[in-house]
Amino acid sequence: MKACIIGLIALISTTTLKAQTAEDIIAKHIVAIGGKDKLSQLKTVYMENTMEAMGNQSPNKVFIINGKSYRSESDMMGQTMVQVVNDKSGWAIMPFGGSSDPTAMTDDDYKASADAIYAGDALINYPANGGKIELSGQEKVNGVNAYKIKYTSKLGYETTYYIDPSSNYIIQSVRQGNAMGQTVTVTTTYSDYQKTDFGVFMPYATNTDMGQFAFKLNTKKIEINKDIDAKIFDMPGK
Repeated sequence: MKACIIGLIALISTTTLKAQTAEDIIAKHIVAIGGKDKLSQLKTVYMENTMEAMGNQSPNKVFIINGKSYRSESDMMGQTMVQVVNDKSGWAIMPFGGSSDPTAMTDDDYKASADAIYAGDALINYPANGGKIELSGQEKVNGVNAYKIKYTSKLGYETTYYIDPSSNYIIQSVRQGNAMGQTVTVTTTYSDYQKTDFGVFMPYATNTDMGQFAFKLNTKKIEINKDIDAKIFDMPGK
């Protein structure tokens, strides 16, 4: 009798999972963070954050022109770090990596960062952006039996997103990255979702773990559809 009950529970769980497609889950996610119509009106995003890393706090700013360009700049210990990507290439200034000059990203680094140009997250408009998704079951993330969505960008770069079935928010992402010439697993946890003045929900806390290096971003301010000068994305000297 006990075996029959366990088997029945397993069958119900499997049937429920099969009934949920990756497309269904993404559709619910889109509704949860503001809805398709509202998200389609996102033109630019400007963020002011506090970055915590290696026991230090530093200011961080992010500029996004949706679908076109992304820039992150941080001031840490008197050094300025910059990362920029657009729809074709990217460049960075990484003084802690040994150079204060702007340097073009390698192909691998660009592929890993290219989806940052999408305001919100890469899943919102993935078909139009050339991405593909696949439901890979469910997995426990910090006590939540989250949906596991495998996302492949148009450049062939893979990221696994974990979506909370209750809130339909992304609570974690896992991908492969590069740190000091080494391939590392990059795990980012998202929390403290808040409704912006524009009416869409975004995480105000992210924690990124790269193994030997980790940092947190606490968002203090988000402005949507603010005018952003496209020149800030140009690589100096070009």
